[in-house]
Amino acid sequence: MAAAIAYEPPSISKAWDAFLAHIPTILLIWVVTIVIGVIGFVASLALTTLGVGLSSGAAGADSAAGLAAVLGNLVQLPFTILSNLVGVLFVAVPAMHYASGETIDAEAALRVLMHRPVRYILAGALFTIVAAIGFVLCILPGIAVTLVMPVYVNKIFLTDSPIPEAFSSSFQAVYGSPQGRIFAGIELLAWLLVLVVSVFTCFLGSLVAVPVATFYIQNAAYHRGVLS
Repeated sequence: MAAAIAYEPPSISKAWDAFLAHIPTILLIWVVTIVIGVIGFVASLALTTLGVGLSSGAAGADSAAGLAAVLGNLVQLPFTILSNLVGVLFVAVPAMHYASGETIDAEAALRVLMHRPVRYILAGALFTIVAAIGFVLCILPGIAVTLVMPVYVNKIFLTDSPIPEAFSSSFQAVYGSPQGRIFAGIELLAWLLVLVVSVFTCFLGSLVAVPVATFYIQNAAYHRGVLS
């Protein structure tokens, strides 16, 4: 059972207030995510450039350059995984906030993240694979899978359900009832609004619009009975 505030009707003003209360935590998530991503990109670029430089003019230069590019991507992979792991807190922090009714500080968020990192990485891998398959087969199934993410992350972080069960139950919660489908529509409209704000602010507005939207969406999920 979540906190009483989770079941109240969602509003932009309530989501904004929740965002303001969590600014230190949200700011840390943004900074850590960006820093990890930049380090991974620089490491990959440096290795690729070094490999190309050493292989230039030598026999088999094309093969060596190709190998350097592959190694560069492999070096970037763990940084990408770690960046995504921290980035999922954008959804997990609102989930924890509405579940407890408390403001989640940075220490608490990181403590939860490091409690079961393997679970979160595996859950993210499953979600990414299924979403990718959906987008490859047709764009609409990919979007449908993506809209399940707030509920899925909530179940992964706040319950002990096995990962496949958490995914299937999340999908059923969103698309298995009229209220769930209304929630999916609300979520889609929220992200379209975030996109508009981001585009018209040269994407600087996303620094605020994204976390505000995640708080609003979690509140909407509880209010609509998609989460309980």
